[in-house]
Amino acid sequence: MRKAAHFIWAPIRHWVQGLGPYASLAVVAVPLAIVEPLKLVAAVVAGSGHWLTGTITIGCAYLVSLFFVERLFVIAKPKLLTLRWFAAGWTWFVAVRGKALALVKRPFVGASQPARRRKRERYRPSPP
Repeated sequence: MRKAAHFIWAPIRHWVQGLGPYASLAVVAVPLAIVEPLKLVAAVVAGSGHWLTGTITIGCAYLVSLFFVERLFVIAKPKLLTLRWFAAGWTWFVAVRGKALALVKRPFVGASQPARRRKRERYRPSPP
């Protein structure tokens, strides 16, 4: 499977890496501009009563987004980061994402310490 993926993506990787930063942006933006609105259209189709068609379309759009657009972004990211405005936006996005993940993880991490303390006290042998 890995050889087949390399066989498919190697020419695309070579082609994208040879492009300039704005051409790389176009290579990522065009499929993204097709797939993202398709998800909304599929939700409308599913909501209008064609739930099977809508569900299949949403699933396919997410698969294309995950396996194609994400891979293109990973390949084009070094070129995109040479654009000053893109690098600033990416740095901001990564910082905000890190803070949001820390807020989500904090209640779980903080809640585990008192739980461990209670468990330790509960199973501590009583003095003779």
